[in-house]
Amino acid sequence: MTDRTSVGSPADLTTAPAAHGAPLRIAVIDADSGFLQVLTKRLDRLGWEHRVVPGPVPVETVVAMRLGAIVIDLTTLGTQAWDYLERLCAAVPGLGVVVCTGQSTVAQRVRGLRMGADDWITKPCHPEELIARVEAVVRRRRRTEAPAAVLPVQAGEVEVRADQFQAFVNERSIDLTRREFELIHLLAEAEGRVLEREEIYQRVWGYAMARGDRSVDVFVRKLRQKLEKASPNWRYIHTHFGVGYRFSPERVDVEPAGALEAELERVAAEVARDDLPATVPLKQG
Repeated sequence: MTDRTSVGSPADLTTAPAAHGAPLRIAVIDADSGFLQVLTKRLDRLGWEHRVVPGPVPVETVVAMRLGAIVIDLTTLGTQAWDYLERLCAAVPGLGVVVCTGQSTVAQRVRGLRMGADDWITKPCHPEELIARVEAVVRRRRRTEAPAAVLPVQAGEVEVRADQFQAFVNERSIDLTRREFELIHLLAEAEGRVLEREEIYQRVWGYAMARGDRSVDVFVRKLRQKLEKASPNWRYIHTHFGVGYRFSPERVDVEPAGALEAELERVAAEVARDDLPATVPLKQG
């Protein structure tokens, strides 16, 4: 993954190799600038894709982010902290939730864990310990998740295999980046439904699209070019101007080789058989 977000707007950064296994996508709800400065630097070095927000975000937005884990400082949420934590854990049961907050009582920690938080760490703490706890939570959740059969999506000549993060045409892999694969997988799963640009951006990039951002259009154009090269007789992505994009395979009528020459010969033969001369003499003045 190459897009990471710290406090503010998204930034395109080069992903560093992850020292602790595969990179993760996480969100951090916290307003402690000093702690966040150290934490985000460490996350950058790990190659983790992250978003830091200074307050609660709608639960629906968290769902769309497709996170592996979320870190929450309950003091940042104010009086709505317990309600927000409960709603979040109920809405995204597969999400790893780590509470990283200030001094608390035993009763508060028990309450948070029973609401659905996977771990609780008390500030001040070292960012490395927090990262280790996040990794442990994600590992535990992956172990307990029942492996589900992921069926490929077939569309025209293209087969999208989510379990391999690849798309194929006639068993030949299309050279897609991670972002391009996420885009084609999202579009193909929509089964012909028009997806708005804002929805595509939020579900693929993981946060709301900034005004004037053309990232979706750029990646759709790149994906189109690769699909047309791999499967030239089909068109897959259709533009709905002012709205978004629709994925629907449509065969392109291609004239077979020599068809034009054969048609010209047929017309010439018909002209030769006609009673009228093929050319009309110029009128003499």
